[in-house]
Amino acid sequence: MRIIYIDIDTLRADHLGCYGYHRNTTPNIDQIAEEGSIFTNCYASDAPCLPSRASMFMGRFGIHTGIVGHGGTAADLRLKGKDRGFEDQRYENFWVNLIRSAGYHTVSISPYAERHSAYWFYAPFKEIYNPGKKGMEIADTVYPYAKKWLKENGKKDNWFLHINTWDPHTPYRVPKKYGNPFEADPPPSWMTQEIIDQHRNSYGPRSARDLLGFGDEEKFFVRAFPRIHKGEIENLEDYKIWIDGYDTGIRYADDLVGKLVNLLNDLGIYEDTLIMISADHGESQGELNVYGDHATADHIVNRIPMVIKWPEKNWEKKYDNLVYQTDIAATIARGIGKKIPDTWDGKSFFEEIENDEDFGRPYLVISQNAWSSQRAVIFDRWTMIKTYHTGMKDYPELMLFDRKNDFHMLNNLAEKRTEIVAQGSSLLEKWHTEMMSISESQIDPLWTVWNEGGPSHCRGMLDKYIERLKKTNREHLIPKLLDRDESYS
Repeated sequence: MRIIYIDIDTLRADHLGCYGYHRNTTPNIDQIAEEGSIFTNCYASDAPCLPSRASMFMGRFGIHTGIVGHGGTAADLRLKGKDRGFEDQRYENFWVNLIRSAGYHTVSISPYAERHSAYWFYAPFKEIYNPGKKGMEIADTVYPYAKKWLKENGKKDNWFLHINTWDPHTPYRVPKKYGNPFEADPPPSWMTQEIIDQHRNSYGPRSARDLLGFGDEEKFFVRAFPRIHKGEIENLEDYKIWIDGYDTGIRYADDLVGKLVNLLNDLGIYEDTLIMISADHGESQGELNVYGDHATADHIVNRIPMVIKWPEKNWEKKYDNLVYQTDIAATIARGIGKKIPDTWDGKSFFEEIENDEDFGRPYLVISQNAWSSQRAVIFDRWTMIKTYHTGMKDYPELMLFDRKNDFHMLNNLAEKRTEIVAQGSSLLEKWHTEMMSISESQIDPLWTVWNEGGPSHCRGMLDKYIERLKKTNREHLIPKLLDRDESYS
């Protein structure tokens, strides 16, 4: 069998047609979903990019790999220490190495390792192609590598090809000549002027007033974001321009999927190829006053699309079960005959799916430590978020949201539904106790983030952001900012 994993950076699930989006962003992915299966409640255990792929490709949660952020000690794989042999045996248990040991030739087209200095990522691949733009790749950069490799090798059997494109990631750099496919389409209806006004009267890097993060370098913004005309969201017109940029990136990545499908058909191997389409994380587009970033632990950022077309499998079209991204990695490895290592946090559900049995997790715990320090519990219809460090955002310590009735997290119910918060807190404590009991290190990497000064992207930026608040007539918010970050540091 042949396997292609199309890895689209920053692709939130509810902006795909097959997940119910009102815009035609993903006609090619939708067609593959129609022929295969979608997992509607699949989550990255750790976000954003570096910890997410670390978890999936190693089969272990960030609390065990040590990788939970984008900088500092918590951006590096923990050292094995005195038990390391001539070779580090942990690499044998990496997801792609399991696939490789099943007789597959493993190939990656991705800048991920260079972008994040995550050179462990290269270990299981026999061939590596780095387009060399450190995450500024677009589909037209990536496709020539995939086309060349598939034309030369596609008709061979037993290969695994990882293809990584970054089009939905800021700064929304799809070439202007591509146009705006969504010019006549309304933006998502949940956003209102009232919400934008509330966000503008608040604070936080990547908020409605601070799309750049901590500063107001307008000239830089216009140059770096070719489809966006200013560095703030003031009204619904601005929001539409912003969301059009994101959705155009998705459509551009979907075009790449279409080209790959056409190529596989031309080679006569489409029907016999397992196609997996997913992402490292989603993207907030106004939720919790974050625009165009992946800065929180919740069902917007950590929930990812998971589309699988497995040849000759009679799987259901849709599975709503709670699963981690690394559970799907385990399921694929098991499906090609590999035993899942005992050290993995990911669980295979291959036999359960094959036998049409119930599967999944009763609850999930997800984390964020790059732009804020948070852990969230996903259970029943609830998302409970505990904030340990705000990352200079306007968040209380506890937030509770009803995913079914308040998907975009507009109403924090933590003070009204204390019994649900207690339930979520109990699950979080239970999870933490279990994870630490099987940890090779007795140090939670979230503690390391605190001790090193908080979320990596926010370290050393407090004074600069306070100046930004003064310049934008939000001085009255500075005491609140200082009080909250002192409380969670």
